[in-house]
Amino acid sequence: MSSFNYRDGELYVEDVPLPLIASEHGTPTYVYSRAAIEKAYLDFDQAFRRHSHLVCYSVKANSNIAVLDILARLGSGFDIVSGGELQRVLRAGGDPAKVVFSGVGKARWELQMALDAGIACFNVESSDELDLLETTAHEMNRTAPVSIRVNPDVDAGTHPYIATGLRKNKFGVTNDEALVLYQRAHGSKNLQVVGIDCHIGSQITNLAPITEAVDKMLVLVDELGSQGIELQHIDLGGGLGVRYQDEEPINVDAYAGAILQMMGSRRQKLFFEPGRSIAANAGILLSRVQLLKRSPDRHFAIVDAAMNDLIRPALYQSWQGVSEVKLGEAAKRSWSVVGPVCESGDLLAQDRDLAIEAGDLIAIHSAGAYGFVMSSNYNSRGRAAEVLVTGDQHYCVRRRETIDDQLALESVLPPTVVAN
Repeated sequence: MSSFNYRDGELYVEDVPLPLIASEHGTPTYVYSRAAIEKAYLDFDQAFRRHSHLVCYSVKANSNIAVLDILARLGSGFDIVSGGELQRVLRAGGDPAKVVFSGVGKARWELQMALDAGIACFNVESSDELDLLETTAHEMNRTAPVSIRVNPDVDAGTHPYIATGLRKNKFGVTNDEALVLYQRAHGSKNLQVVGIDCHIGSQITNLAPITEAVDKMLVLVDELGSQGIELQHIDLGGGLGVRYQDEEPINVDAYAGAILQMMGSRRQKLFFEPGRSIAANAGILLSRVQLLKRSPDRHFAIVDAAMNDLIRPALYQSWQGVSEVKLGEAAKRSWSVVGPVCESGDLLAQDRDLAIEAGDLIAIHSAGAYGFVMSSNYNSRGRAAEVLVTGDQHYCVRRRETIDDQLALESVLPPTVVAN
């Protein structure tokens, strides 16, 4: 059952009506369902119950520490791509021994922080990164657990900005280079080979590219084993798509069945890095219609949310569902939902049939992943509040940002500085 339902013509998140959240916390506000987050995680986790595994939630999808806390309580691991994300995981009570560190540009201070924390694995993406990690571990008198991220040159069939498994992408290394890096790491006193990693992209709705990538990975796993390099885990990344409009997401049980069949008798622990599939449909962006503007070519519903709050439609030309928060008797008309930002690209939804008037609330759906985390202060707009709903209770887990918050990090020139 969905966590987002109408009751007596009013949209609820779990047992909390959205108008109540708007009245207490204002708009625009991100609203998340704890039940939806937990269900998505547990469905994924249970699908692999027959094989040793670790689900490492991809923090970049939604990094609010309340969301991370929910997942940490369920025993989730975490996939991070920065030192800041590591700090969020630790603040939320996450176990550093269940953290994998991905990303192509890890800085020395980030490697040091992760080594101090005792994370599970560094997903190494280049020869130079392996050198930096080995040097850093040597200086700290530590042994760094490593896996090599392999780029299998597989087309995930997704948006080019979120495709990561093609040779032209910046991520990972070729099979040939991986073999060389594994031999180097295997012979190092400050590196411990523990796994192998692969991630081909996000919002994947076809199982074929995933199984193609897994097949190539397992060939490399067996080759490494023949060379005496035994791996403890195989990290197959994330990327499972969700329904935004009319997509047919991959069934998680079918996904698990295909992978476990391919694993055969291999007993390495499986790591996964889902993000979007856990968080996307667990959240909405609540916004209020400021005014309606009619032109000869199009009708615009100007709302108080904007591209700085939710950039996916502008950046990826993505489709997000939009619905009225209160169902009334007004006739539906076609509206383009836009924000007040001074850009023609500030288009949240185009040509939607909505029964709305100025002052009404709308909900922009599937906004729990890559929503708030990609927001900005463009046009000096404060970032939205975030509210977490659990049953009939709701909690503000990030207050609305003010102009004072923005200006606190800035300063003018001293009065003694004169023009040239």
